[in-house]
Amino acid sequence: MIGRAKTFLILGAAFAALAVAIGAFGAHGLRERLAPEAIALYQTGVQYHFWHALGLLAVGLVCRQTAAPGGWLATAGWLLATGIVLFSGSLYALALGAPRATGMVTPLGGIAFIGGWVALAMGVVRAGRGEENRPSMD
Repeated sequence: MIGRAKTFLILGAAFAALAVAIGAFGAHGLRERLAPEAIALYQTGVQYHFWHALGLLAVGLVCRQTAAPGGWLATAGWLLATGIVLFSGSLYALALGAPRATGMVTPLGGIAFIGGWVALAMGVVRAGRGEENRPSMD
């Protein structure tokens, strides 16, 4: 298996397992302890965490099927992983009582998510054309 594919498949699986664990903790350990608004923030974090873990698995699978999985696909994977940490992580922190200023990080995670999906699309387009799979400056 190509190294980059393996990296994103492992990351995706690990982030998915973590999303399940964090979601279960919220459902069973926090529901009675947090206000409904905090639970809603926490649930949003879990949902985005899980969907983007699946996105990381998709990146890994595309890398396995691509002759030269680099550039755009690597960018996609790292942006999705960064988005999980920043977006979902900041929502978990806010739900658990972190200062409101922590919320300034959340949009950065959202931007990373969007960039990750766009980079994945570009990587697939480039791979389909047989082009070198890296971001270009033209």
